Amino acid sequence: MTAIKHALQRDIFTPNDERLLSIVNVCKAGKKKRNCFLCATVTTERPVQVNVVKVKKSDKGDFYKRQTAWALRDLAVVDAKDAVKENPEFDLHFDKVYKWVASSAVEKNTFISCIWKLNQRYLRKKIDFINVSSQLLEESVPSGENQSVAGGDEEAVDEYQELNAREEQDIEIMMEGCEYAISNAEAFAEKLSRELQVLDGANIQSIMASEKQVNILMKLLDEALKEVDQIEIKLSSYEEMLQSVKEQMDQISESNYLIHLSYTNNVKLLSEIEFLVNHMDLAKGHIKALQEGDLTSSRGIEACTNAADALLQCMNVALHPGHDMLHAVKQQQQRFSDLREQFARRLTNHLNSVFVQQFTQTLLQLYNKSSYLSVPGHDQSSTLAQHSVELTLPNHHPFHRDLLRYAKLMEWLKNTDYGKYEGLTKNYMDYLSRLYEREIKDFFEVAKIKMTGTTKEGKKFATLPRKESAVKQETESLHGSSGKLTGSTSSLNKLSVQSSGNRRSQSSSLLDMGNMSASDLDVADRTKFDKIFEQVLSELEPLCLAEQDFISKFFKLQQHQSISGTTTNETEEMDGGNLSRSYIPGVPQTVSSEKDMIRQMMTKIFRCIEPELNNLIALGDKIDSFNSLYMLVKMSHHVWTAQNVDPASFLSTTLGNVLVTVKRNFDKCISNQMKQMDEVKISKKSKVGILPFVAEFEEFAALAESIFKNAERRGDLDKAYTKLIRAVFISVEKVANESQKTPRDVVMMENFHHIFATLSRLKISCLEAEKKEAKLKYTEHLQSYVVYSLGQPLEKLNHFFEGVEARVAQGIREEEVSYQLAFNKQELRKVIKEYPGKEVKKGLDNLYKKVDKHLCEEENLLQVVWHSMQDEFIRQYKHFEGLIARCYPGSGITMEFTIQDILDYCSSIAQSH
Repeated sequence: MTAIKHALQRDIFTPNDERLLSIVNVCKAGKKKRNCFLCATVTTERPVQVNVVKVKKSDKGDFYKRQTAWALRDLAVVDAKDAVKENPEFDLHFDKVYKWVASSAVEKNTFISCIWKLNQRYLRKKIDFINVSSQLLEESVPSGENQSVAGGDEEAVDEYQELNAREEQDIEIMMEGCEYAISNAEAFAEKLSRELQVLDGANIQSIMASEKQVNILMKLLDEALKEVDQIEIKLSSYEEMLQSVKEQMDQISESNYLIHLSYTNNVKLLSEIEFLVNHMDLAKGHIKALQEGDLTSSRGIEACTNAADALLQCMNVALHPGHDMLHAVKQQQQRFSDLREQFARRLTNHLNSVFVQQFTQTLLQLYNKSSYLSVPGHDQSSTLAQHSVELTLPNHHPFHRDLLRYAKLMEWLKNTDYGKYEGLTKNYMDYLSRLYEREIKDFFEVAKIKMTGTTKEGKKFATLPRKESAVKQETESLHGSSGKLTGSTSSLNKLSVQSSGNRRSQSSSLLDMGNMSASDLDVADRTKFDKIFEQVLSELEPLCLAEQDFISKFFKLQQHQSISGTTTNETEEMDGGNLSRSYIPGVPQTVSSEKDMIRQMMTKIFRCIEPELNNLIALGDKIDSFNSLYMLVKMSHHVWTAQNVDPASFLSTTLGNVLVTVKRNFDKCISNQMKQMDEVKISKKSKVGILPFVAEFEEFAALAESIFKNAERRGDLDKAYTKLIRAVFISVEKVANESQKTPRDVVMMENFHHIFATLSRLKISCLEAEKKEAKLKYTEHLQSYVVYSLGQPLEKLNHFFEGVEARVAQGIREEEVSYQLAFNKQELRKVIKEYPGKEVKKGLDNLYKKVDKHLCEEENLLQVVWHSMQDEFIRQYKHFEGLIARCYPGSGITMEFTIQDILDYCSSIAQSH
C-alpha cells in the first residue's frame, strides 16, 4: 500500500499541488468487484482545500487516473455501519449516498479517522459520524504507513491557524489607517516593525520603573523567612516531646504484646492437651473388653467390637507435629500396641477354635449320616436305594450365621494386623476345603448311584464299597497332621448291559457308545438322567453362591463388579497360603487383589467340584452318548445364569470350563455317528429297506428337538444337524451304489422319502434346504424306478410301433404307413391278438410281486409305486392308441383291452395282495 500511495502522490496529486493524507482500497457494495482507491487530500496553497478523490486504474492497467473528486465540506454523514464489530463496509453521504466496502477494517478505520481529523481542523461545519467507535474519534488510530501522513498533517495544521473575528477586525482597522498597506506591503511591514520596537522599549522602561516595588517585595520575603525559622524551632521542640511520648507508648505496646502472646500460648497448650486427652484416652470398659471380653456371646462380641473400633480410632488419630516426641504420647501408643497385639492374638486363637469346632461337628454329622453304607451285614442294594433318595448337599447356613457375628472383628483384624488375618484366611480355606471335599464327593457318589441304579429293563450296575475312615484322623489332620481329609473313594465298575434284541441286529447303531447299547435305553432313562444332572447343578449353584457371599462378608473382600479377564485356567495354584500372584505377605490388598482373593479362595475351597463334574459327565456319556445333549443344554443354562449374576465369579468360571468338556463330548458324539455311518455294512442276502442310520437320525432329531427347545445353545445343534444330514445323504448314496439285492433307485427312494417325512414332521428351520433336496431325490428316483421296472409290458406291440415311428421319421406320411408290407393292418392285428386282457393282467400281477419284493414294509410305498406304474402303463396305452388313429385311420382296429380294464386289473391285483 505504501508503494501505491507514493505512486499516486507522484503521478496524480503532486502535479495538482495536493498532498495525499490517507488512502483506502474499496469497491462498490453489492456489485461486481472492481477495486478503486478513495484518497483524502489537502492543497498546498492557502487557503487549504480538503477533497475526497476517487482514483482507479486505467483499462490497460498501466497507470492510475483521477475519476471523481468531492469537496470535504460537501460531506454530510460518515456511516461506519457498526461501532462494536469489525466491519469493512461504510457509507459516505455527499449529494447522494455512496456505499463502499474496504479491503480491510483497519484501512476503513484509518480513513475515517483521517476524515474526522480534517473535519476538526479545517471545517466549521461539522460532519456527522454515526456507528463509529468513540475511541476512534477521540484518538487518531492511523497505523504503519499512514502514521507519517497523519504526522505531516499535524505539522501543516501547526503552520497555520485561522484568525478569529476580533483579530480580523483589528487587522482591518490597522490597514485602514495606512494608505499603502495593500499597495506597498514591504513599507507597511517596516512601519509595523518600527512600532513594535517602540512598544518593546516602553515595556522595558516600565519594568525599570517598578524596581522600588521589587525591593519592598524582597524585604517582605526576608521577614517571612524569619517567621518561618521561628516556627521551625517551635516544631522541633514539639517533635522532641512527641518522641518521648512515642517511646513510652512503644514500651506499653510491647508489654501488651507479651501478655497477649502468653495468653495465646496458654490457650493453644490447653487445646493440645484437650486434643490428646480426648483422642488418645481409651475407656476402662473398652480396655477390659479387649483383655477379658467374652467372644462366645453376642453381647460380648458387640462389646469387643466397640472396644476394638475405639482402640483403632485412638491408634489412627492424626497427631500434630511434635506430639510423637512427647514421652506420655509414646507410652500411650505403646500401651495401645500391646492391647492390639493381645486382643488380635486372643481373637485369632478363638476363631481358629471356632473353625475346628464347627468343622468337627459338621464332619461327625456327615459320618453319622453315611455310616450305614459300610455297616457289615447290610444289603448293599437296599442301602443304596435308601441313600439315593437324598441327593442334596448339606446346608452351611448355621455355620455361616455363627461366624458372621465376627465379621466386624475380622475387618478390624484385617486393618490392624494383616498377618494374623492372612493366617485365619488360610486356616479357614484348609478346613473348608477338606469338609467340602468330603461332602461333594459323597454327593457325587449318590448321583452316580442314582444314575447307574436299576433301569426300566432291569439292568443293574454294581458299586464298590466305601473305604471306612475315622473322624479321629480328620480332626488330627486339622492340628498339623500331614494327612489330608480323606473322602470316600468309591468308584463304579464297568457297565455291562444285556442286549434286548428287540431292534434290528444287522444295523450299526449310531447310539452305541461304550459298553451300553442305546437300544436298551428309553425316554424314561434319559429323563431320569436329565433330572439327576439338573439336580446336581441346582444343588451346587446355591452352595457356591452362599459360600462366596459369606467369604465376601466375613473376610470383608470386594465382590466382583465388572468382567475380569482372568479365568480359572489362568489362576495360579494357591500353595502355601499365597492368595494372589501379586500378593505381598502382611500388606493389605487392593480392590483388584481382593477380587482375585475371592475367586482364588473359592478355587481352593471347591477344588474338587470341577474334577467331580467332569467324572459325572464322563459317566453320563458312557451310559448314553445322547446324554451329552441334556448336559449341554443344562450346563449352558446354568453358565448363562451364573454369568448374569457375576461373569468373573468362581461358579461362572468353573461351569464355563466344564461346559467346554460337555461341548467336546457333544462334538465327539456327532463325529462318532458320522464315522459309523461311513463304516456301515449292508447284508448282501436281504433287501435294504430303511437304513439304520436314517432311522436313528430321526430318533436323534426328535430327541434333540425336545431337549433344545428354547435352549441357549441352539446354534450348536443346528451345526450338528448340518453335519449329520450331509453325512446321511452321502452314506445313503454309498449304500445304494453298493446294494446288490435291492435296486439302487429303491434304496434312494425309500430312504429319502423317510428323511423328507422326518424333516417335514419336525420342522427344523436350519434344514429347509435339505428337506427340499430330499424331496427332489425321492421324486427323481421314484420316477426312475417306475420307468425301469415297468419297462415294456407289451413288448411285441412296442417293437411294432417303434418301427412305425421309424418309418414316419424317415419321411413316410402317417396315413401311408399301412401300405408298408411289414406294418400293414394285418400285421398290426396279429400283434394285438397276442396281448389279450388275460395276458395283460397276468403280466401286471407278476410286476406287482416283483415290486413287492423290492420294497420294505416300514416305509409303505408299495401303493404309491404301484399307482405311478399304473399311470405310466396308461400313458403307453394312450400313445399306442394315438398311433393307430393317425397311421391306420378308418381301419376299426383297437386294443383287446381298454383303459378301464387296466384300472380294474391294477385295482384287483392291489386288493388281492
